[in-house]
Amino acid sequence: MKDSRIYRGYRTVIALLLAFTVTVFAIYIQKGDTDSVYTLSKIGSRGNEVRQIQKKLRELGYYKGSVDGIYGTGTQKAVKSFQKNCGLTADGIAGPKTLKYLGLSSSSAGSSGSYSSSDINLLAKLIAAEARGESYTGQVAVGAVVLNRVTHSSFPDTVAGVIYQKGAFSCVNDSNWSVSPNSTSLKAARDCINGWDPSGGAIYYYNPAKTNNSFMHSRPVITTIGRHVFCR
Repeated sequence: MKDSRIYRGYRTVIALLLAFTVTVFAIYIQKGDTDSVYTLSKIGSRGNEVRQIQKKLRELGYYKGSVDGIYGTGTQKAVKSFQKNCGLTADGIAGPKTLKYLGLSSSSAGSSGSYSSSDINLLAKLIAAEARGESYTGQVAVGAVVLNRVTHSSFPDTVAGVIYQKGAFSCVNDSNWSVSPNSTSLKAARDCINGWDPSGGAIYYYNPAKTNNSFMHSRPVITTIGRHVFCR
């Protein structure tokens, strides 16, 4: 009789523990609707990751709505526009690849000074597209401008964010973007990441033979390397 009571007591304790575990798990899942980090954000998603996506898209000039953590049609439209500009499938879904391009994935570098292999490859691609035909020093200088922007308060804080910022580099929207980085542009990317900055801290550069932009021509000039003028 005593053993039977003990057995029933064990069953009661186990049942209570199971009920508690299920309740905690349900609360966690419910809380995840607003606070957890999604692996894929789309229409109807809510939470901190959506807020981060909206914030980045605003910084890059694609989104003008409220940073409210609600993935509505405005956010979807901005994501599609960003994806199209980056050559991604414009489905309006912020999956891992889109997050990576926004600089929101765990493998992307911020302003901490460490850069991933994808950052190096993207920087080399920009160098190949923008400075093809320039001297090696000129190629490193172009890459340095990107990194100077990453650490500057007026620009996005990732390599991808700077390069894909709306209107920042016209090459991402033309045939030059199809040029694959070669060993020289990859070496130039690594050299500027390792601290070589022939631009002297420039955050802008332009080719005076190809631009009449009054803003660019108004910037204080630091140096000229090849066909590019580097300025503050």
